[in-house]
Amino acid sequence: MAIKLFDSLTRETRELQPSQPDGLYRFYNCGPTVYAPAHIGNFRTFVINDVIRRLLELDFGKEKVKHVRNLTDVDDKTIKRAREEGRSLAAVTKQWTDKFHADCAALNCLPPHIEPTATGHIREQVDMIDVLMRKGHAYRAPDGSVYFKVTSFESYGRLSRVKERELQLGAALKATAADADEKEDVSDFALWKAHKDEDGDNAWDSPWGRGRPGWHIECSAMSKKHLGETIDLHTGGVDLLFPHHENEIAQSECCNGRTFSRHWYHSEHLLVDGKKMSKSLGNLYTLDDLTAKGFSPMALRYALLMGHPRKQLNFTLDSLHAAESALKTLRSFRATQKPTGGDASVLEPVLAALHDDLNTPAAFGALFSAIHQHAAKVDQASFDRILFALGLKLDEAAAPKAEAPTAVAALAAKRWAAKQAKDFATADALRKELAAAGWSMLDRKDGYSLEPLKK
Repeated sequence: MAIKLFDSLTRETRELQPSQPDGLYRFYNCGPTVYAPAHIGNFRTFVINDVIRRLLELDFGKEKVKHVRNLTDVDDKTIKRAREEGRSLAAVTKQWTDKFHADCAALNCLPPHIEPTATGHIREQVDMIDVLMRKGHAYRAPDGSVYFKVTSFESYGRLSRVKERELQLGAALKATAADADEKEDVSDFALWKAHKDEDGDNAWDSPWGRGRPGWHIECSAMSKKHLGETIDLHTGGVDLLFPHHENEIAQSECCNGRTFSRHWYHSEHLLVDGKKMSKSLGNLYTLDDLTAKGFSPMALRYALLMGHPRKQLNFTLDSLHAAESALKTLRSFRATQKPTGGDASVLEPVLAALHDDLNTPAAFGALFSAIHQHAAKVDQASFDRILFALGLKLDEAAAPKAEAPTAVAALAAKRWAAKQAKDFATADALRKELAAAGWSMLDRKDGYSLEPLKK
């Protein structure tokens, strides 16, 4: 059966097929900016992309899928974090790259075949900007920055439908564009940013002077180098659709003179308790936050797949309890099945649902229907194929939540009281005492949690 996904560009559900004679399916998805831990909203997108990768491998073969996911390791956020912490950019981004990789492994996401970094592809980005300059699609501003001229690309806006929504693009960007005075038009976006004092040593040579690449150009340059001028599928969260992906299309197609991506797929936002995630609301979770509460990474993966990827999903702690219960059922079921010799067709509705625009809720429904109605016909080999497609590992149960000793709990309560009283010196001292005792304390808007430090 063919994999069919909704295409954000054509607004149609279309079949995925490799376009090149070599039969290789070229797949790119935008990775994280490595300046802090990724939150569960980020991981909804990465888990969904992982299921797409797994389906492609099942259908085309592992050797016929090439998956590239980038790491943004230089931008305003990473430089700001390095400056605030008094560390090098490389040290900061390595810390959070390692953390991202650890979280991906815990969630059983297959690593990309290539994971390029922005700092590792400066030459490719400069070369691409140079072509855009020579073709008249970009210009150098008085301060040495280089901007893409949006009006030079007639098709700008066809992905996000900015024109159909009658979005006043210039007005929307003017309020947030600190460098608007350097541009010919506020709609234009940065390809190369001239060096500023706050950038520190984070600058590279270019024909336009010292500086660093803008955010959007890295994906165009890296996908071109590793996948070619036209790729088969580009994915990401819906928040990247505009302006990031719109800008990628413009700069890639103006540079290369051909279609950038044949298919675009975007997953929707994750809500938490019915609200958008934010630190101020205290509802922004990382994987560590949830494992500290006693939930397994597999429960989070399952919960992130419980809603259709193209619809907003409301995440709650109750959904994690439901996920743990479902995984327990699957774990018990597999232990009772014979290794081979079953009827593989019984589980075909599960794969059919996944192939039909990645309908994960329908896939879970079909899976449990097969278990309840045709248990005797399901063997472990066929069952494991479904588990691979969904990326579920059943050898991992939730770890029992460690109970803090009375003395540690008392220290934590004392520290929380000090923090509420804005006695931050005392709070910091008590946090060090907790660490010396082997415990970390995670603060939230409405309280805190304790977890033992990893040895």
